[in-house]
Amino acid sequence: MNRRRFLGTLSAGLLVAPLAAGAQQAGKVYRIGYLTSGSPTNDPRLIEAFRQGLRELGWVEGQNIATEHRFAEGRFERLPDLAAELARPQVDIIVAVTTHAAAAAKNATGTIPIVGIALADPVGQGLIASLARPGGNVTGLSYSVDLKLFGKQLELLKEIVPNVRRVAILSNPANPFHAFAIRDVKGAARLLGMQLQLLEARSPAEFDGAFAAMAKERVAALVVVPDSMFQLHRAQLGDLAARSRLPAAYGVREYAEAGGLMSYGPSLPDLWRRAATFVGKILKGAKPADLPVEQPTKFELVINLKTAKALGLTIPRSLLLRADEVIE
Repeated sequence: MNRRRFLGTLSAGLLVAPLAAGAQQAGKVYRIGYLTSGSPTNDPRLIEAFRQGLRELGWVEGQNIATEHRFAEGRFERLPDLAAELARPQVDIIVAVTTHAAAAAKNATGTIPIVGIALADPVGQGLIASLARPGGNVTGLSYSVDLKLFGKQLELLKEIVPNVRRVAILSNPANPFHAFAIRDVKGAARLLGMQLQLLEARSPAEFDGAFAAMAKERVAALVVVPDSMFQLHRAQLGDLAARSRLPAAYGVREYAEAGGLMSYGPSLPDLWRRAATFVGKILKGAKPADLPVEQPTKFELVINLKTAKALGLTIPRSLLLRADEVIE
């Protein structure tokens, strides 16, 4: 090879190499780990909202992203092992649904970025340093501006049943978030002149006992604290509340759709869609430590009028007008 030909070949190679490297980066498929304490049948609408948010930003499954799902099926004790499974093959990012999943992911890795969805008191739980500057490898979206939305559920029940005095609160002691929720429900109950009966259920096997205790104490209404295990068995809870003639308030609309009287809480599909924005920013180089944790801006009230009629309740017109959806 003569000198001129050699230099020409070398120059061409130098020009092609950066282009090839850029093309390889552009063609990279990022791996997203999705960790939740729920189940595949419990989360399809929310998973689709997340995917829709990603598609709107140009992230398409099978083209430039691939998602690995891990479902704990309502068993919190499985979350650490599932988080470790995602961390071992080094996914590029972990999306963790609710506080306990985010905590399990953080314990599994201090380097992989984590986007939490529906986080409850993430500062108090030690997940982040502050909402404005999370620090570390965790950011995302909180479940509420504060926990006063549970007090709002009590207020709504009082509008429907004005003379209500004794209210049962059903929680899952395996869920670390519930202690904070109950604290705020207690404060709201005092202001409304209500007495609370605190009841717990770690599994569906304990539901019957909890409702038997409600009947014994003659409570007039029920608030169910949001929980993945409860949501998996929301139809059973709705049936027990109906048989007990108890007006019940929930934090997630799926309960009302399954026969519960009413739900009030943040729009979960909205949270899941917005989580895609965090994922997109991080995959483009942003650090979780610098991305402020967002709080929900959209809340929804859903009333099941069919259940109200079955319970012999008349929903005030003013409340129906404020509802985002009325199920008839």
